[in-house]
Amino acid sequence: MRRRLTLLVAATTSLVLIAFLVPLALLLRGVAEDRATGRATADLQGIVPVVGTADRAAIELTVDRLTASGRRVTVFLADGGAPIGDPVPRTPAVDLAATGTSLTAALDGGREIVIGVGRTDGTAVIRTVVPQADLHAGVRRAWLVLAALGLLLVVLGLLVADRLARSLVRPIDDLSQVSHRLARAELGARAVVPAGPPELREVAGALNHLAERIQVLLREEREQVADLSHRLRTPLTALRLEVESVRDADERTRVAAGVDALERAVTGLIRQARWRSGPSGSGSCDAVEVVRDRVEFWSVLAEDTGRALRLSLVGGPVLVGVAADELAAALDALLGNVFAHTPDGTPFAVSLSADRVLVVSDEGPGLAGVAVSRGVSAGGGTGLGLDIARRAAGGALDISDNPGGGAVVALRLAAALTRP
Repeated sequence: MRRRLTLLVAATTSLVLIAFLVPLALLLRGVAEDRATGRATADLQGIVPVVGTADRAAIELTVDRLTASGRRVTVFLADGGAPIGDPVPRTPAVDLAATGTSLTAALDGGREIVIGVGRTDGTAVIRTVVPQADLHAGVRRAWLVLAALGLLLVVLGLLVADRLARSLVRPIDDLSQVSHRLARAELGARAVVPAGPPELREVAGALNHLAERIQVLLREEREQVADLSHRLRTPLTALRLEVESVRDADERTRVAAGVDALERAVTGLIRQARWRSGPSGSGSCDAVEVVRDRVEFWSVLAEDTGRALRLSLVGGPVLVGVAADELAAALDALLGNVFAHTPDGTPFAVSLSADRVLVVSDEGPGLAGVAVSRGVSAGGGTGLGLDIARRAAGGALDISDNPGGGAVVALRLAAALTRP
């Protein structure tokens, strides 16, 4: 905007200067030509009385004195003899002036001035030529002065326009910085109402109102989520008491692990619902350990439903920039989709490569072309499973069809910045 305002002022100033300086330059040239022509005419008028009354000798003496002063003059007498002064041939203008007419005619390289003077023996003609250099004397210098003045005015206009544009753009830059801070979840950022145009003040007030409204809505949403999470504490406690009553030790251990996982998810939900300065979901973990633990948990259900499970893990730790709880929730969402959307007995596989790619594949009906969108599902669900996995990986989630049939979901995990 600042550059556009400067260019607009430069274009406007240039057009105004052109409209003013071009006619002025032409006027200066015309004045210089008229001045040179007037001086030459005045010199010829000074010898008219001599040419009209004196004899040839007196005329020659007068013409010589005028020629010595720098004015080249020729006198054509009516007797048709040799011209007096500058020896030049007769021109059409001289012939016309011999009829008693005075005139000015254009010539190559100058301007011709002729004056007819009546004598007793006929009409004599006085002629002189004003050179082009005399006609335009001082014009070039005047044009240079005008050009310099125009350039100076353009520069001054650009400086004034730049200061004006800066005063207009600075509040807009401030508003832009505030909007970027709000986008970075700095909800306490507020715009200082500028002292500029009323439109900018209105925009600043609207931005501050929007920030306050966002802050209120987020506070209400997080309070509702926290309240819902706390409400889940009671049934979780009751469920844990029911687990203690299970007689089979292995079954009690498996159900207790599920309750623990659910309690961790509820705890994480409560923690995310609170106000805090750091970004949610920050942390790191060993993906190999988390994947092995969650696959062992789901292997019991896979055995009960007759599903063949194949686990492929890279050797050694794989550090990823995802918290262990979030990675576990993402893998649980993907495996939950396998159990929910494929019939019992469908084989599935889980693999983790050294380049931090977690792949869950099955031999079910497939999911190719399914959009990862919250609240949208092609299988009759809520659409939250794939969305949870996508957010855990920062959006790097690919869905494709298995060549042998079934779905392949690849989750590309971010690298860890620090060791867990």
